Amino acid sequence: MSETSPWWVRANSHLLELAVGLGLLLVGLFKVLFPILGVVGAPSATTDTRTVGIDTAASMPDVTAAGPVTLRGTSQAELVFHDPGFGDRLLLILPGLVSAVLLIVILEVLIRLTRTFHSADFFAPQNSRRLLVISGAILLIATLPPALDVLTTNLLLDGTPLQRAVHTAYSINTVALFGALLTAAAATAFRQGTRLREDTEGLV
Repeated sequence: MSETSPWWVRANSHLLELAVGLGLLLVGLFKVLFPILGVVGAPSATTDTRTVGIDTAASMPDVTAAGPVTLRGTSQAELVFHDPGFGDRLLLILPGLVSAVLLIVILEVLIRLTRTFHSADFFAPQNSRRLLVISGAILLIATLPPALDVLTTNLLLDGTPLQRAVHTAYSINTVALFGALLTAAAATAFRQGTRLREDTEGLV
């Protein structure tokens, strides 16, 4: 099938594979490696803040910058952790780290999918399964990191005066959820295309 594939189709698929590979490299570097370096003690990569919502009905505790945690803001605020320990640094990066790992899974599967485009084999049997894997990973991005954000924020504030003032509501990423549904629909379309191609080849 590669003989009938126009050169511009192959060129576009190679460019797409290169772009996805570059994205994979950048995500791995800036969203996984640097945050992990911050956890193990690299000062320039350390994460010590988190954006949170404030419960306006709760009375604000008397907290100063000299304490272990400072709250800055009104309806939405920034938690600042002064000299966070290893456990605190790990909890701070965990939601973003999980999102980045899932994104790496998506990009790695996308690279495999784009390689089938070199020969214009869009309806290769494995492509529908790959799209289902991507859909599942996007669904996890929509649901898991928000849950981890709530959990880790509660753990970070446990026992501190700010615990009653911070509002940690669980909220699904609706954009990612919609993307997961669209990708699942694309997987169904690819599966139908694969069956149609197999039926057509059986008639030849």
